Amino acid sequence: MSTFVITDPAQLPVAFEDALNAGDVDAVLALFAPGAAMRTVSGDLITGPGALRAEISGTVAARGRLTNVQRHTLVGAGTALLVTDWTMEIDTPAGERVAPTGTTANIARQDPSDGSWRFALLNPLGTA
Repeated sequence: MSTFVITDPAQLPVAFEDALNAGDVDAVLALFAPGAAMRTVSGDLITGPGALRAEISGTVAARGRLTNVQRHTLVGAGTALLVTDWTMEIDTPAGERVAPTGTTANIARQDPSDGSWRFALLNPLGTA
C-alpha cells in the first residue's frame, strides 16, 4: 500500500488514476477519508470500507483503465471541489471492451493534523 501523502488536492485525481491503473486497490482506498462515500456509475451511493473495496476491486478485475483530465480545483475552508473529465476503459461481463466518459464532481477534505488531502465524496456522474 502506498504511503504517499497528498499535500495538494489537485493531485488526488492523478493519484487515483495511477493507483487504479496499477491495480493497487489498497493505494486507491488510502485516498479516501474515513467515512467517505462514493456514487457509482450506476447511481448507487456506497459507504464504508467494505463497499468501497468491493467497488474498486470490481473495477480492477474488469481491467479498468482510467484517464483523468483535471478541469477545476476549487479550495476553501479545508475543503476542495475537484471537477475532472474521465474516460474509463473497462471489460463488460459479456467480454466487450467499452470506454464510457463523464465528468466528476468530487469533494476532498484536508486533515488539519498533517495537512494531507483525501476524498470525502466521489461522484463520477457529476451533476447527472
